[in-house]
Amino acid sequence: MTEETYDPSLDALLDLDGQVLVIDPAGRHWVKFVVTRVPVSPEKPHGLDYSLTLHGPDGERLVGFDNAHPVGRRKRGEPQDHRHRLRTVRPYDYQDAASLIVDFWETVDAVLKERGVLQ
Repeated sequence: MTEETYDPSLDALLDLDGQVLVIDPAGRHWVKFVVTRVPVSPEKPHGLDYSLTLHGPDGERLVGFDNAHPVGRRKRGEPQDHRHRLRTVRPYDYQDAASLIVDFWETVDAVLKERGVLQ
């Protein structure tokens, strides 16, 4: 990232790297954050390689926001920002680190409510 495109919320996202948090009272669902700076490129225009995931009791990924691979019609080619929600994968419009964190937690809450884990 250059100074002119500096994202002040980026430090908060980078601080989450390596964190694994149990997020329900029964200890059966957990989230994992992997976030690293990488050189800005067509594949990683934000200068980040990231994966934010929610896992269920059996370790299955229920929610994921990442930029590790192409999606949709772009099954080949450059990786792009996208989100996994249960069994669907859709492009994600990355705005900044703060929005990514908010969007991830909103999706986590929605899925946990749908599954009856949260009220």
